[in-house]
Amino acid sequence: MPYVASTLRWGAALGALGWISACGPATSQKSAANAPVAQSNAAVNSASLAATVNPTQQIVTPEQAGNVTIDSNAAASFAAGASDASLPPAAKAIDAAVFQPAPTKASARLAYDPVLLKAEVLLDRAGFSPGVIDGRGGTNLQHALEAFDVARGLASDASLDAGTWNALTAADAAPAVQSYVITADDEAGPFIGTPPKDYQALSKLPALGYSTPLQALSEKFHMDQKLLQTLNPGADFSKVGQTLLVAAPRAAPRDMQVTRIEVDKSDDEVRAFGSDGKLLAFYPATVGSTERPAPSGVFTVTGVAPHPAYFYDPTRLTFTPAGAKGKLRIAPGPNNPVGSTWIALTVPTYGIHGSPDPTTIGKRQSHGCVRLTNWDAVELGKSVKKGVQVAFVGQDKTPGAKA
Repeated sequence: MPYVASTLRWGAALGALGWISACGPATSQKSAANAPVAQSNAAVNSASLAATVNPTQQIVTPEQAGNVTIDSNAAASFAAGASDASLPPAAKAIDAAVFQPAPTKASARLAYDPVLLKAEVLLDRAGFSPGVIDGRGGTNLQHALEAFDVARGLASDASLDAGTWNALTAADAAPAVQSYVITADDEAGPFIGTPPKDYQALSKLPALGYSTPLQALSEKFHMDQKLLQTLNPGADFSKVGQTLLVAAPRAAPRDMQVTRIEVDKSDDEVRAFGSDGKLLAFYPATVGSTERPAPSGVFTVTGVAPHPAYFYDPTRLTFTPAGAKGKLRIAPGPNNPVGSTWIALTVPTYGIHGSPDPTTIGKRQSHGCVRLTNWDAVELGKSVKKGVQVAFVGQDKTPGAKA
């Protein structure tokens, strides 16, 4: 499977795309809670955004060629051509999973919990993103469950209980997993292998495509790579025609017109509302850090840039990525430091954007901006227009707090 050499074709195709600023890489550093708000790594090129902003229309930019495109509706062919008899036992166990107050011994021995995996998929389809689907408990799942309960008027303790389970399964009886056959498009790449951590080396790549077919397929179905491998032991993820068992996330785009966004700095959450005040979507997020807090106050969306490039400018930064010397441009792609989408705000150099590693969302800190999974950033970007209000609420994290 060719990796870096084949990126030349893709990089050339992206050369005409607008450039956009971004925040820095994720970090686990901690410092004083009253640290000044840090600026991100470059000014927004407003000229490049102008083409995507229409004051009366939703901002939806046509998808570009190459694997930079993140298809948030990749599971549209829901279990296409797959009968129950063709699904492996693991799929039947997941779809037949029923909530029990205490985990069974069998589920405790698995690398994933079938009940939690099914709940994550149903939450994803209902508009309450658990982040990466991994079949395991965690704060992102807890926050999604809490948001679902609040929206449905249910008692909530941020855990999966019988009331929440019944509400989820009553509203959506479709299978949580499906069979998927790898296509030639899935294997077209180009794939770049493991991206270097050195920013100087990153800047020399013509495009920041997916590392491997495994990463591309995992992101296509909103899945953790380890879960995809566990569900498909012995599978060749680089083979056209290989049949896989995958999650069945949201199968069609939600027709959302977001008019207000709340970024919760206390709980690492992003909430999107409609004109009637109804919650339309919930996303786990990484919001700033103790060293470089996110801004406070109310701002507005100024534009959306799909497939943004990342600019590093040491004159505007309070951090230095590994290997960075002088100004750098890192090409677009899902493994770009800001991932698939950049939503620019009126607060200079800050934005809401994707991430090359969905497993870090809500678990590692950012350099002031708001990080989502790539698929969540794409969905939100397609649902906003210029002028949408973005309110930063809650408190900045205190020293020693987990991001």
